[in-house]
Amino acid sequence: MAIDDLDARLIEMFAAEPRVGVLEASRRLGVARGTVQARLDRLARDGVVAGYGPEIDAVALGYGVTAFVTLQLRQAGGHDPVAARLAQVPEVIEAHTITGPGDMLCRVVARSNTDLQRVIDVIVDVAGVERASTVISLATQIPYRTLPLVRAAATG
Repeated sequence: MAIDDLDARLIEMFAAEPRVGVLEASRRLGVARGTVQARLDRLARDGVVAGYGPEIDAVALGYGVTAFVTLQLRQAGGHDPVAARLAQVPEVIEAHTITGPGDMLCRVVARSNTDLQRVIDVIVDVAGVERASTVISLATQIPYRTLPLVRAAATG
């Protein structure tokens, strides 16, 4: 979907201040309230804006260890049943089917390295998982972000 500069500024504003109202957004952007509402509705309908919920900081919740776990899966059964079971593990915060030496890559969090071992044990106990290889993140150099994509999409 194509977005323009107004869409980009609107997305950036709501990303920075999710609780800003439509009326205040229209005032700051210099457009009609109906324009802001129509743009937000279209962006949501087209899936560009997926939600307005709070961003949760796992570290602030006590999960100070982040790791990436590459899984090798049994070929019978596929990825979907494994992903459904992994979704039941709270510390698995992302899972992707991948190419390369593994079948699935999971981003996990834990309270400590000892807790990470517990999380890995839970993951390898999931039916369909044959082997896991884990790397621990030492520091987040670039956090998950999508706003640069918004600006790039708006400029062409």
